[in-house]
Amino acid sequence: MGTLKHIKGKITLKEDAVPKFHKARPVPYAIRQKVEIELDRLEAEGILSKVDWSPWATPVVPVSKKDGSVRLCGDFKVSVNPELHVEQYPLPRIEDIFATLSEGRHFSKIDLAEAYLQMEMEEDSKVFLTINTHKGLYRYNRLVFGISSAPALWQRAMDQVLQGCPGTQCYLDDIIVTGENDSIHLENLACVLKRLEDYGLRARRDKCEFFKNSITYCGHQIDANGLHKCPDKLRAIAEAPSPKDVSQLRSFLGFVNYYNRFLPNLATVLYPLNALLQAGKKWMWTKQCAEAFQEAKRLVMSDTVLTHFDPHKPMKLACDASPYGIGVVLSHVMNDGTERPIAFASRSLSTAEKNYVQIDREALSLVWGVKRFNQYLYGNEFTLVTDHQPLVSIFSPQKGVPLTAAARMQRWALFLGGHRYRIEFKRTNRHANADGLSRLPLDLTSTESVKESIPLDVFTLAQLEGSPVTAEMVQRETRKDPTLSQVYAATQNGWNAEAKSRFAQYYQRRDELTLDGGCIMWGLRVIIPPKLRTRVLEELHIGHLGVVKMKSLARSFVWWPGIDQQIEQLAMHCSGCQHVQKMPKAAPLHPWEWPALPWQRIHVDFAGPFMGTTFLVVVDACTKWPEVFSMTSTTASQTVTVLRELFARTGVPEQLVSDNGPQFVSTEFQVFLKNNGIKHVTSAPYHPATNGLAERFVQSLKNALRAMTNEKITLNQKLQNFLFAYRNAAHATTNRTPAMLFLGRPLRSRLDLLKPNLKRTVQDKQLKQSQGGGKTRELEVGDSVLARDYRGDHKWMPARIKERAGPLSYTVEVAPDILWRRHIDQLRSSNVPLESVPVSAPVSLPSTPAVSATNGSDIALSPEDTVTPCKAPQSPVPTCEERRYPTRTRKPPNRLDL
Repeated sequence: MGTLKHIKGKITLKEDAVPKFHKARPVPYAIRQKVEIELDRLEAEGILSKVDWSPWATPVVPVSKKDGSVRLCGDFKVSVNPELHVEQYPLPRIEDIFATLSEGRHFSKIDLAEAYLQMEMEEDSKVFLTINTHKGLYRYNRLVFGISSAPALWQRAMDQVLQGCPGTQCYLDDIIVTGENDSIHLENLACVLKRLEDYGLRARRDKCEFFKNSITYCGHQIDANGLHKCPDKLRAIAEAPSPKDVSQLRSFLGFVNYYNRFLPNLATVLYPLNALLQAGKKWMWTKQCAEAFQEAKRLVMSDTVLTHFDPHKPMKLACDASPYGIGVVLSHVMNDGTERPIAFASRSLSTAEKNYVQIDREALSLVWGVKRFNQYLYGNEFTLVTDHQPLVSIFSPQKGVPLTAAARMQRWALFLGGHRYRIEFKRTNRHANADGLSRLPLDLTSTESVKESIPLDVFTLAQLEGSPVTAEMVQRETRKDPTLSQVYAATQNGWNAEAKSRFAQYYQRRDELTLDGGCIMWGLRVIIPPKLRTRVLEELHIGHLGVVKMKSLARSFVWWPGIDQQIEQLAMHCSGCQHVQKMPKAAPLHPWEWPALPWQRIHVDFAGPFMGTTFLVVVDACTKWPEVFSMTSTTASQTVTVLRELFARTGVPEQLVSDNGPQFVSTEFQVFLKNNGIKHVTSAPYHPATNGLAERFVQSLKNALRAMTNEKITLNQKLQNFLFAYRNAAHATTNRTPAMLFLGRPLRSRLDLLKPNLKRTVQDKQLKQSQGGGKTRELEVGDSVLARDYRGDHKWMPARIKERAGPLSYTVEVAPDILWRRHIDQLRSSNVPLESVPVSAPVSLPSTPAVSATNGSDIALSPEDTVTPCKAPQSPVPTCEERRYPTRTRKPPNRLDL
């Protein structure tokens, strides 16, 4: 590729321009590798450079070529073009070209290779040419097709390059050279080639022409004899075939009447033709009709209707398509608002193009018209006129290329994006000039039309390559299916009211549906008949991808109504996928009103059957305190029994929230709630999130029990272990433990054994303080002591330490099988053995009953003993103000029985 020396392109933005960054568009998997290869090629040639960051980013649209490769096109009309200060540089006029080439005898044309890409951009302008791809950001280093200022920048540069070369004119990338004779012609041609070489430019040899007798430019033919009107611009009228029926005749008359203001006595000329339109008139094409037809065409081609091309006047290109032809009319808008034609063109559709859907045929007419009159239009601003309203949105210069459009539609939209145009809609009855030409097209099979008519069968087959479903199977089943066969016909011939109501999902996409190789396409996706959908789903799920990736893969290849839901169902019913699924995203909290008191509103639900058991779950909305009951039966009667026992311990709530299970909506359950004054709130049908508190706890319960599968304990032990831990752990919503909020205290657990005993420490310090800081006396089991005797005159009784009942409390044996309990302060050390001291005479016990000696904390007394009970010191009971949490007054249930 050549590189233009000494001249670089510069892009200027409007003063109020705001950077626009567009994310990369998804690339179909079928062409993703080809896109990456093209990006690597452009980067290797220096046309693109990889960048990490840019305030501007234009989405790139890959277009499939006929040879299987792709062309990368930036959709600049959604990013840079609206913010550009478009360069104004005039293209050469026909008068200037003729003045330069008028003395020539032969003419040569040099076509520059990829002209714009040979011009380097200034460094501060490259940022505006950043494109966004699935591989990241790339920046164009060269002037790229699609930028609004490109024609003016290139034309100005070429005028500088070729300045001073005699017998030479340049129109964008076409250079025209001539001379008074062959010798001078060769000298001028050598001068041009030398100038191109000096500036580093390259030309395409296969597109260059040398020493031709004539050339064509802007509807004029230039040869050695001068400037002539090009017959091609009137050929569509001059060679238009005679109408074959009333419909074609009506279209032709509409075309002629479109210019009736310029044609005197038109009604007289058209009288024989109008007579054929009368009701009941038999169709007969007579000699008078043929003469009137020829005269009407002559009038339209007369100078009273036609006008010369003037690039300074507004231009309109009216395009239309019929089921068998397309017609275009290029016109100038005069100062008084009237339209005068510059040139006409029409052609019949090829066999493949006749199979296009109507929207594709209408789009083809626009693109063919722009290409047909490209010398008039390129670099100038013009207006496209169509009677197919969806194309106004698809080809709007202010909108991006639609992702769901067919491949050919995307290619056409990008081609039009390189021109400066507006598009407007005109109703068919006011669009007669182009409509008439499309109904009477020329029978052309030019190379251009053949190129445009090649269907994208290769791409359709690539969509299904590697799948067990082939394109031939899709074609066959599409014809057999009663629904898709009618959708196919409606897409090809047009939608009516009946089809709109019967095939609503397809009708909504009617402007994006197209036909390709016997298949119905929605954009780049093949619409799969019902008989083949299961096999396609299996192919999509062959790698056990997640739902999101399966949908992304499907959107590159296939579509049918409800495909997203079917993909979700497929993944949901796949046991292998379910076993490895991650936890779903947490649902937002339900906006229930926060209860003022514990047990004011409870949420209940059934969990299971799970692990062979069904659980009744009850959760308090205020404290999050859970209750779980293992149910042998889930009937309404059993549910009422369990709740009655629960309410006997916790009280009757004000509200009870549940789902619409048969137990909760039964008459028995409703009567139970009504008799106890409980308001029942049920969740919305099929919306479990309404009872989200119970539903979420059920999930936690199941996960915990499932995690304890390998533990060798009973299911009930597992359940109680979970409930104990749950009640004593801080809840994520309240940041407090359910036990603290519900009971006003934490539940003592085995973990409390790890903490230092603060109470015992305090008591020891208090004892030390009471003894003046001395060491606390300690006695050992078996020591002989004197125990305080409260029975009579004897103050002390010899005894032996039997056991230590507490820190300062001991059980002593004063006689065989006679045990007393005494405080350390009521005992004295003694060396007198117990056997040497006689036992006092027995006395009656006035108040203390005899108890078994087996309990270490009790004292066994004989009926004759009399004991005055001693009072051990007790810790002071803290008041309500000293407690960490206030005590709660519990109200007993008012009514529990029916």
